[in-house]
Amino acid sequence: MNDHDLHKTRHSLAHIMAAVVQKMHPEAKFGVGPVIDNGFYYDMQLDKPIEISELGKIRKEMQKLISQKIDFVTEEWPIDQAIQYFTEKRQDFKVELLNDLREKGSTAVKDSGDDDLVASGTEVKSVTVYRTGDFVDLCRGPHVNNTSEINAKAFDLTKVSGAYWRGNENNPQLQRIYGVAFTTEVDLAKYKEMLVEAERRDHRKLGKELDLFVFSDLVGPGLPMYTPRGSVIIQELKRALEELGHKYDMQQVSIPHLAKKELYLTSGHAEKFEEELFTVQSHHKQEFVLKPVNCPHHTQIFASRPRSYRDLPIRYVEQTMQYRDEKPGEIGGLQRTRGFTVDDGHTFCTIDQIRDEAEMIVDIITSFYSSLGLWGDHWVSLSVRDKEKLDRYIGDDKDWSESERILKEVAEEKGLKAKRMEGEAAIYGPKLDFMFRDAQGRETQLASLQLDFAMPKRFSLAYTDSEGQEKHPVMIHRAIFGSFERFIMILIEHFAGAFPLWLAPEQVRILPVSEKFTDYARNVYQDLKKSGVRVVLDDDNESLGKRIRDSEMYKVPYTLVVGEKEQASSTVAIRKYSKGDQGSMPLDEFKSTILKDISTRSI
Repeated sequence: MNDHDLHKTRHSLAHIMAAVVQKMHPEAKFGVGPVIDNGFYYDMQLDKPIEISELGKIRKEMQKLISQKIDFVTEEWPIDQAIQYFTEKRQDFKVELLNDLREKGSTAVKDSGDDDLVASGTEVKSVTVYRTGDFVDLCRGPHVNNTSEINAKAFDLTKVSGAYWRGNENNPQLQRIYGVAFTTEVDLAKYKEMLVEAERRDHRKLGKELDLFVFSDLVGPGLPMYTPRGSVIIQELKRALEELGHKYDMQQVSIPHLAKKELYLTSGHAEKFEEELFTVQSHHKQEFVLKPVNCPHHTQIFASRPRSYRDLPIRYVEQTMQYRDEKPGEIGGLQRTRGFTVDDGHTFCTIDQIRDEAEMIVDIITSFYSSLGLWGDHWVSLSVRDKEKLDRYIGDDKDWSESERILKEVAEEKGLKAKRMEGEAAIYGPKLDFMFRDAQGRETQLASLQLDFAMPKRFSLAYTDSEGQEKHPVMIHRAIFGSFERFIMILIEHFAGAFPLWLAPEQVRILPVSEKFTDYARNVYQDLKKSGVRVVLDDDNESLGKRIRDSEMYKVPYTLVVGEKEQASSTVAIRKYSKGDQGSMPLDEFKSTILKDISTRSI
């Protein structure tokens, strides 16, 4: 079964599930039921909530329907007929969608993940509905022709949750039933195994167990705070970025966390992020915005003095916070937050310098992710304009065509095998997005490279060329990590919390066998600490076995046990996380070994 056929199967299962629920709950009102990664869901309003324990019964009833070899029949109805039908059936949410189609030409249910009803035109006179036995649903399709095409043993219902209608917390809350579906039972079993592993690696669970970050209701949702242990990871990542910046002549800058709204009106971001802006009003009636992006600030640093072609390229980099008012229902863990740290960089260069700069950034991204063992489980998006919706973008068509061509050639030259993704460009230019998978198989964009001819023109940025003429520079937006929060999420789940030595919040833990050897343990501790190792001395009045288990629980890379033998020979007995006893070694030799691993950022 190819991807298209699997999509049809998943979409059809959403309808079959809704048909079963309608029989069990005749009063049910249905929202949308789209296909998602690995499966499907359906939103519905019920007089009595469905419990997780009922999913097995619903699944069995779905299998009975599938065995009846029922056709999926498509019909085209005038939109007024559809509105009348669903009004009579008291399907209020379907009626709302149909009215939107009639009045606006689109349902615009982008928050729900459903694209079934989005129309390309501005006037909709008819819609399609699908009949599956007694169940009739408003839908564009596609679906299987007959339920016999579905493997009744290759799907399952997984969970029930709440979801606001159309993603708006001011709307009614519906019940959402999730399902997964595959071609074969083997594929389904593999997916379930992956879920078990994903739960073990879940960054929210590990973040709490390893004491890395916390959330507080008093601080507010979507605003993570990093503990001392979690802050170590951030500082080590920043240090790695600083070294990269020094190597490639990048200049560190620092900007405030807010600006006048006019800055973002000029850049075009005020319109793009209108519903996500946090505004702040001073006592002097001056209005400011918490920055949703950093690039407009950086343009003003460039504009602060005259620039010559001899100065270019100029590469500004910064690690700073950004703020976006995300919908409460979309906030979760470090995946999506309201306040997040970004690794941001902006290069100002001539057109002739674009290719070299872009290729250098790709080389940095490739090298860094390879060093962490992440390169390979990714794909690259060549994100370009949707030429059917050019009003979404700013800038000249000629500049867009040129920048899209350059990025395509860079991707080909670097062997990125980039997929061309229409409509995924930034408002000001095309980009290369580097997509990585988390432990649950979800795709997350981390690194990014974006070409921008538009913003320098909007801010009247200029440099003097070799002939004394003023020209606009090109702006390259780049991020190696993207959001620190998402990057740390990927790292936690990739390493299952067992970070490589250089990133580990605690690199070595020392355990004296008994109180008699505490002085020697303290000497080892001081020696390692002076060498820059992150080391903890655990001389609590607990059994050695309990202290070893505690060290394993925190996934400390090295646990050193010291007793009479080690004290007499100036050695340490080494335990390596998840690998157990590694034997004894002179302290100086152990120190030399781990310092080398730390300095080279070995994994």
